[in-house]
Amino acid sequence: MDLKHKLFDVPKISSIQDMVLMIGRDHAGKIALEDLNDTPIKKLTFEKLLDNVLRFGAGLRKLGIKERTHIAVIGENRVQWALTYLTAMTFDYVIVPIDKNLTQNEILNILYESESEVIVFSKNYNNLMDEEAAAISKLKVKISMDINANEDDRISMSALIESTPPAGIDSLPRINPDQMAEIIFTSGSLGRAKGVMLSQKNLAINLMSMTSMIEITPDDRFLSVLPMHHTYECTCGMLCPLYKGGSVHFARSLKTIVDDLQVVKATILLGVPLLFDKMFKRISKTIKEDKVKSKVVPPLVKITGFLEKLGMKEIKQKVFKEMHHKFGGHVRIFIAGGAAPDPEVAKGLREFGFTFLQGYGLTETAPITALNRLMAYKDDSAGLPLPGVTLKIVEPDSDGVGEIYIKGDNVMIGYYKNEKLTAEAFDPEGYFKSGDLGYIDSDGFLHIRGRKKNVIIASNGKNVFPEEVEDILNRNPLVLECFVYGEEDAKHKEIIAVQLVLNAETLIEYSEKHHVKIEEPLLEEIAAGIVKEANKHLAPYKQIQKYYVREKEFEKTTTQKIKRYLVK
Repeated sequence: MDLKHKLFDVPKISSIQDMVLMIGRDHAGKIALEDLNDTPIKKLTFEKLLDNVLRFGAGLRKLGIKERTHIAVIGENRVQWALTYLTAMTFDYVIVPIDKNLTQNEILNILYESESEVIVFSKNYNNLMDEEAAAISKLKVKISMDINANEDDRISMSALIESTPPAGIDSLPRINPDQMAEIIFTSGSLGRAKGVMLSQKNLAINLMSMTSMIEITPDDRFLSVLPMHHTYECTCGMLCPLYKGGSVHFARSLKTIVDDLQVVKATILLGVPLLFDKMFKRISKTIKEDKVKSKVVPPLVKITGFLEKLGMKEIKQKVFKEMHHKFGGHVRIFIAGGAAPDPEVAKGLREFGFTFLQGYGLTETAPITALNRLMAYKDDSAGLPLPGVTLKIVEPDSDGVGEIYIKGDNVMIGYYKNEKLTAEAFDPEGYFKSGDLGYIDSDGFLHIRGRKKNVIIASNGKNVFPEEVEDILNRNPLVLECFVYGEEDAKHKEIIAVQLVLNAETLIEYSEKHHVKIEEPLLEEIAAGIVKEANKHLAPYKQIQKYYVREKEFEKTTTQKIKRYLVK
């Protein structure tokens, strides 16, 4: 086998229960979980993690919670959130992670739809627990992450764990890996949430496949910044490092990421493209504004690139040491998911010696379907299919772009209490219809072009992918974010339109530099210039014909995707 495509050996597991028992034994005294905020359970070794799982599970049994009961969890990224999740998997409960940023009505709806009888929650949801809503009245047990002792109808998670002897490993339920183990309600960019049913087999297969493509070691330290309720962070940012004996450190906030990377000495950071885009723009801006660096850095990039090809693998990290130090000095991999990143950002970060990988997946695929490798990657692709995953492109156009269909043991069981939607999601051969458009190149790499429902049909009949146009617009430092869509003109033809949100910080710098006031005529002039520049890089049928300057940022999902269905 080509060394670039070599698969790493990984421990065999059939369930997350298997994983919990294995890591508690194999990595006993090593740090597993750490909260950088001050919380009731701040740090756990692998040995203590297993002990806490066995105690919490025994405590739930003591409270009369039977196997297969649905347990909801809501709160910030913290040790107790991970502990709740792992306990549910180990004791054969069904876990229901809830997005902490949802409205009260949305949370109540998920509790109702999921038929949850138990909820584990942080103090930010105390008021919600006081509701008299039907969804809350069905909850038999309310467990608080933050109180030290039981209060009224609320049970202290910490007290329950401390006061309950650990369950014996021999007493643990026998897991059926094919059964529903998790219900994740998607907060998609296209509309109403659906309850995705995942099994422990889905998750175990995804863990083994991912880590066979990218080597994760017990020395790796993950900084957790993305919301835990989302399967990308939960599977890739929490389960994945634990499975290989690495540690997970929960960041204080999004604002403290850079400082937290240094505190933790993190080796791997998962993020959404927006995070890495901002990071790269900041680096580029710093270089551009420094008279010396602006002259020295570009030639250094070329020279180090040449030396790297000659075999000097660490040369970029050494030359750009100062830059790496700002991110803790230990980061070996940036991993992007949740949406397709800009290839220019990936390429740019690589030029400074940062290893940048991206993958592709959906909640319905637990989540990873394709992934770039350390030695086999293309910055404009989503990577190679995971072992055991089969892809096919359905109804490709003249450029080979069609809908991506996915088959493998990582694909969901179906949508909770919705047989009709489940049936519609699969073709007769058992392939899941992703709703994403893309193509597979001659080397087997998957390339994503956008969502099927977002496609704009140009006047010449060709498909225009809004995401492609948005990527080009977002490269402009004056653009904070944008939304490209089709709009009917006076002749009832569909034209390409865009709503632009301008970057306030960059605007202020522009006004100061050119001694002009930030008023409507200036904004219109800047917007026109942005569109004109973008159109230079687009084929005639893809060019933007109408633009609007928007004052407010777009409403987004927790993975920072614009909720396209809300844009007017």
